[in-house]
Amino acid sequence: MNLESSTVTVQKKPEEVYHFLTNVENFEQLMPESKQKFEMLNDTRFLFQLKGMPEIVLEKKDSTEFSTVVLGAASDKLPFTLTANIEEESAETSRVQLIFDGEFNAMMAMMIKKPLQNFINTLSENISKI
Repeated sequence: MNLESSTVTVQKKPEEVYHFLTNVENFEQLMPESKQKFEMLNDTRFLFQLKGMPEIVLEKKDSTEFSTVVLGAASDKLPFTLTANIEEESAETSRVQLIFDGEFNAMMAMMIKKPLQNFINTLSENISKI
């Protein structure tokens, strides 16, 4: 299953956005209001829980300086990645798009598609405010 957020404009240079997103502790600021729990597990890994959802552990999997940050599920039970693509828009602004890619059975995909889309849309909107 592949989901994409809309592309948002951030009033920061790509380097600044990249550094913000590679510090996984900053994801607490991006979480939706329905966040019930956020806990740093180490420098590259955090746990979060949204209302009505199970706890999820995300970890930084990969990054390409100033252009891409990839987070992924720490568990193989629900394998997925969340990629932030960062592009320079002007000297002082960037464009960011989030892409969710996961492998789920049809029943699971049907149940989680809408909440996941809402989640990545909220993350994307909140990134535009950093």
